[in-house]
Amino acid sequence: MTTEMQRIVFSESMKLADLIDVNFKLLNVLSRLNISLGFGENTIKEVCERQGINLNSFLLICNIYTYDSYIPSAELLAGGDPATIVDYLHNSHAFYLEKEFVGLENNLSAMVEPCDEMQKKIVAKFFADYRTQVEKHFEYEEDVVFPYVHALVDGGRHASYSIEQFEQNHSNIDETLNDLKDILMKYLPETCDTVLRNEVLYRIYRLEEDLLKHTLIEDNVLIPMVNKLEEK
Repeated sequence: MTTEMQRIVFSESMKLADLIDVNFKLLNVLSRLNISLGFGENTIKEVCERQGINLNSFLLICNIYTYDSYIPSAELLAGGDPATIVDYLHNSHAFYLEKEFVGLENNLSAMVEPCDEMQKKIVAKFFADYRTQVEKHFEYEEDVVFPYVHALVDGGRHASYSIEQFEQNHSNIDETLNDLKDILMKYLPETCDTVLRNEVLYRIYRLEEDLLKHTLIEDNVLIPMVNKLEEK
């Protein structure tokens, strides 16, 4: 992760390739915004304009994804587009559920092959419980929060709902994942393949970090943007 001492200001005139050099993990952001590689020497502004992506929203997402203590400026938030943020979050949900969880489940199954049946069941249960928690969390956002935001952007209003309800009920889903990491590191037998176990742990830590960024984008970008829309 880029440290605060190394912080580089992302701007519209920066080449997109240079942005990826600062933080290669932003490749995830590009794919979730349907930005294909092969953008040559184009700047961030040029790529966003060609893709129809709100420039301020793109910069906000990239800054949060790169810098742990980043606080969005009022100027960037004011020029951002809540619909772009929702599209990004929706595509992130699809990535987690359709790709990341499937791959992690396959890795876990292969890793616990040498374990006894009880150990296999414990690992499978912790992963299944975590996946269920995340799916419920995402389902609420997909069914309630995102349609509400789109309606606000289109000029509508729902008298019985506000973004404050989402903010108050924004649950932390990290605890079960921490328990799973503890089991994998501390309690499974040495007969488990070390390379596979490390691969699974790396994958879990990457997922945990990505989900944290996901939450920060909701808390520090989407919610303030929607608060402003509600005030109109």
